[in-house]
Amino acid sequence: MTVVSTGAAALRRFHHSEFPVEQLTARTATVSICVPARNEAENIVATVDQLVSLRDAGVVDQVVVVDDSTDGTAALARDAGADVFDQSSLRAEFGRVDGKGDAMWRALQVCSGDVVCFLDADSADFGERFPRGLVGAVASGEADFAKGVYRRPWKSGGVTRPTGGGRVTELTARPLLESFYPQLAQFGQPLAGEIAVRRRLLDELPFACGYAVDIALLIDAWGEIGIDRMAEVDLEVRQNRHRPLEELGPMASAVAAGVLSRVARDGRLKSAPPLVERPPAASLRRPAAA
Repeated sequence: MTVVSTGAAALRRFHHSEFPVEQLTARTATVSICVPARNEAENIVATVDQLVSLRDAGVVDQVVVVDDSTDGTAALARDAGADVFDQSSLRAEFGRVDGKGDAMWRALQVCSGDVVCFLDADSADFGERFPRGLVGAVASGEADFAKGVYRRPWKSGGVTRPTGGGRVTELTARPLLESFYPQLAQFGQPLAGEIAVRRRLLDELPFACGYAVDIALLIDAWGEIGIDRMAEVDLEVRQNRHRPLEELGPMASAVAAGVLSRVARDGRLKSAPPLVERPPAASLRRPAAA
């Protein structure tokens, strides 16, 4: 474990190798792995195969894929051994699924673990180190919220450079965090979709719909538990799909809305861009106020 200090607070960092399989099979917390997927037929089998192997080894208890695809992703994931749910069948009373964050929120209805680990489906080099490292940091009691960090190579024209991915992170997310939430700017990949969180914490957090979800959860979790119960886990390298600039603009706008909505909620901004959110899951189980 490495402790990174920013003066007033410290972020603990781990390497995935600190949580070997034999340690995780002795855990007491139950673990659900959830992969939201939309048209990921190219990668889903390789991802689910490794997750099912971890389940068979006793490292995790449940492997869930929540799907909204037209390319056969659901059938491939089911055949590989995952529990597959159609996103629109979960919390159907909330209407059509509104992007990634909404899919994650709806998945809480079928994820039964004490720890829930969300993983992106578009990694071309997925490894069992992703869930093992993240789950290890939380199931071991070291943290209640763990986010992955990794190097993101850039592939273009048949050439791979060691860095260069993560344009929205460096041009939008990090500058906003440095301005409004400097403690969180020390996270190497604040937009990483690879997280593990105590279920009791997840149930108390709203979920921003769409691409704002990852940074909004980061800010909200910090507000609930503080930096000392958060951690970052080094997963080494992640190669995901590079998106063209015309797709990055809406992503950057969503990320900005995720941050600025929290700044406005804190009373530091008069208004913020509109942001659709789902309520904390726990609130749906509480009796309505008289």
